[in-house]
Amino acid sequence: MFEMGLLVITNGINDKLDSVRFSKEITVALHRFTNADWGEMDPEDIEANNEALRTGERLFAAYQTSEGKIWIITEADRSATTILFPDEY
Repeated sequence: MFEMGLLVITNGINDKLDSVRFSKEITVALHRFTNADWGEMDPEDIEANNEALRTGERLFAAYQTSEGKIWIITEADRSATTILFPDEY
């Protein structure tokens, strides 16, 4: 649906990737994200992301995993997409 650019993960995410379950959850979250399923977001934030698809603004989504909530953020210029835990922002 949109360009994600370079895929970046934070140290916190990287430290948990040894877990097969978490790795699969990350894969599922990325699939959802690239298909404009923004996860556990308020209706206003979902609409903001849908508008950002049309206008080229930053995309932001949140998903619950076995290791806690993760965020996926794609920059407005679509140069990079970062997966992180909220406390790493």
